[in-house]
Amino acid sequence: MDYEAVIGLEIHAQLNSETKMFCSCPNRPGDEPNRNTCPICLWMPGAIPKFSEHVLEKATLAALALNCEVQKHNAFDQKVYYYPDLPKGFQLSQFHKPLAKNGWVDITTEDGIPKKIGIHQVHMEEDVAKLVHETEGRIPISLVDFNRAGTPLIEIVSEPDIRSPYEAMEYIKALRTQIRYVGSADCSMEQGSMRVDANISIRPKGSDQFNTKVEVKNMNSIHHVGDAIAYEINRQKGRLNAGESIVLHTRLWDPEKRITSAMRGKFEGPCVPDPSVPQILLSNEWLENLMSQLPEMPSQKVERFVREYGLPYDEGVLMSSERDLSEYFEAVVEEGISPRTAVHWMTSQLMPAVRERNQTISNTPVTPRRLSELLAMLDRDEINAKSARDVLLKLFESDERPDVIVKKYGFKQVSDVDELEVLVETILSANPDAVDDFKSGVAKAMGFLIGQAMQASRGKANPKLIRDILTKKLG
Repeated sequence: MDYEAVIGLEIHAQLNSETKMFCSCPNRPGDEPNRNTCPICLWMPGAIPKFSEHVLEKATLAALALNCEVQKHNAFDQKVYYYPDLPKGFQLSQFHKPLAKNGWVDITTEDGIPKKIGIHQVHMEEDVAKLVHETEGRIPISLVDFNRAGTPLIEIVSEPDIRSPYEAMEYIKALRTQIRYVGSADCSMEQGSMRVDANISIRPKGSDQFNTKVEVKNMNSIHHVGDAIAYEINRQKGRLNAGESIVLHTRLWDPEKRITSAMRGKFEGPCVPDPSVPQILLSNEWLENLMSQLPEMPSQKVERFVREYGLPYDEGVLMSSERDLSEYFEAVVEEGISPRTAVHWMTSQLMPAVRERNQTISNTPVTPRRLSELLAMLDRDEINAKSARDVLLKLFESDERPDVIVKKYGFKQVSDVDELEVLVETILSANPDAVDDFKSGVAKAMGFLIGQAMQASRGKANPKLIRDILTKKLG
């Protein structure tokens, strides 16, 4: 039988607010264990939570970025379950009255077709403590770090609109970009500030019914999400083709074995309204003020980059993929560098060097001003492309201006025609076979001779003038 997958994703994103959701403890889960705690986030009896308006702003901006309808009346519930990371026995979440509903993000399918993935709802909830499993001698022990307890989260629940691993990965990328643009969250799966659970079922192709789903957890990269979904689709197909049933339960993804394995039965505890946190009423004025803070979003920026800077569409998409990257690009262009030159150097030279040094475009020492000064020297033929690449690497190690580095290390391009003619004569005399090849119509001989001249000048010769002189002398 020909099956199709029905996939929905539940994504938890930690909001990057300064404090936790219901207390003034710092929101820094990575600090020394149990350092950022108080009676509220330790869930001591009698401690009364106080909801943070800053968290509400961050969550609402994220919901608006995802094209959601913000609910002017929303409230918190007690989501009951029992586990060592939640000693009070319930988690403050929003079940009956979530923050926002009915959103979407745009993706492109494997076939290049635009598609909207619906978002059922966005709700706020507090994160739980972190369990740390260790071994003392031969005895396994579990420790609890409450630094993460009370960290503000939004959970984004998609509609079951996703049909393939590829669409799931594109959905995560698009959602992550939108949320990062408004500055609500870092959304890093690798660092744990975004977590993804996938609900997967299959059905006969053409059917509109929903079959029993399986939830998969423990995926710490976008590619792992795609791999886990692909494996689970094939596993469920195998069971159905063998006449076996699919049972509702939760599974874990093992990235080393590249398989999912059963974890536990699916448990849904009761959710009851919480009396300790007042219901939230959002005024039109408050919402309008927040909407005015929304930045130019990626799709708008792509259109403007294509229109104003003449970028091809794919380059416009690339330069708009992250807000920091787009702002860096525009800052370079504002310094007088052509947009296409800026794109070329940022994508081929700058970004690989930034990633290699575990930096980001916003904290690299190669600021837009320093890169534009370097590219301006290249445009004026004061240095050639090879020297420009060498200077760029020096900019990561020194706070000196590009022109100072060029002078200090002797990177200035040799453009003196008389000096270059002497160099070319030496190269022609030393490579008679290449000269004969060129005169016999072997085109690549010219490239060889230019390469020899550049090597002899230690990369400082002006390659355009070298080519012109060689062409003249070889007739």
